[in-house]
Amino acid sequence: MAGNETLSARNGAALDEWYTQLPDIEQELRHYRGQFKGKVVLCNCDDPYESNFFKYFAMNFSRLGLKRLITTCYAGSPISGEQLPLIETAGLRDARPPREPYKVVIREVPDLNGDGAIDLTDVEYLLRNDANAMTPLTGGGDFRSSECVALLGEADIVVTNPPFSLFREYINLLIDHGKQFLVLGDQNGAKYSSIFPHIMANRLWFGYNNGGTKWFRVPDDYEIKTESRKKVVDGVKYQSMGRIYWYTNLETTRRHEPMTLFKRYTPKEYSTYTNYPAIEVSKVAEIPMDYDGEMGVPITFLDKYNPDQFQIVGISTQLAEPMARYASREDYVSKNGKVVGGTGKLFLPLGNGKHEGVYERIIIKRIGAAS
Repeated sequence: MAGNETLSARNGAALDEWYTQLPDIEQELRHYRGQFKGKVVLCNCDDPYESNFFKYFAMNFSRLGLKRLITTCYAGSPISGEQLPLIETAGLRDARPPREPYKVVIREVPDLNGDGAIDLTDVEYLLRNDANAMTPLTGGGDFRSSECVALLGEADIVVTNPPFSLFREYINLLIDHGKQFLVLGDQNGAKYSSIFPHIMANRLWFGYNNGGTKWFRVPDDYEIKTESRKKVVDGVKYQSMGRIYWYTNLETTRRHEPMTLFKRYTPKEYSTYTNYPAIEVSKVAEIPMDYDGEMGVPITFLDKYNPDQFQIVGISTQLAEPMARYASREDYVSKNGKVVGGTGKLFLPLGNGKHEGVYERIIIKRIGAAS
């Protein structure tokens, strides 16, 4: 995730330099290999000196059958490049100062050093000797610049780790331009008002290896307050993040795998919300197999969502009716008993005149259920 540092500076120095580890990329990309043949891949937040996305696609260029690989980035970064040595590349010999942005275009990665294997040595040799491989950009390298958007028009598939602070804008740019993509983002991004409609309309879904703990390389000056979330390996600083998901519109097999349902509905076990006609299902594994109405489920449902099995009706922040219509202000509370706001939140009746708020819910209905 590099190449938009000036924008970060304008927005209060957002911490957007998170470099994805190669094993995480390999583990996810192996599921899509057949979808890359003959395609132009764009990594528009990736410096090849640092990016493992560039490293993956350059080293697997021929095996994937890529037509072209394009990356756009800044020539300088908070992390000094170590994926590729800082080499004097043919296309940049007459470039301006070393921190100027640039693009890399690769059309083939032959075994130039004759060792019988395609590796970073071949990529380095290509960049040293092919004046068409690396050229300066005239703009700032921002993925939203006219120059970079024009390159987006040449691409078939975009794969990268975009700046987390610009996730909404980034995803909508890709969708507005009709691009296929596979990008990393926080799970909570799915709830954004500008992102969730794409999920509802099946223009966007999750990939394969979601959640858990992923370690990202970060600049040395990043302050990490929680000790368990940081480590230093061979002098390189890493920070862990949970809830990091792969967002994509590339076809996956898992999104068509039916979810196994084993619970049966009973009014006692599944309460109806006070302020919306749906039942509360606090765990995805407990979705009842025989309930025909609407159900509120945790956001983790989206990782198992099968559009052939369920319809997404909406999200609680948009569907919940104001609690002022149903109870006095002091009677709708949080789980710890404190009075809370009653707008955009679902509540469950406690049976004592009080109503307890629940976490954000996705409202779903089984496909084929009676209306």
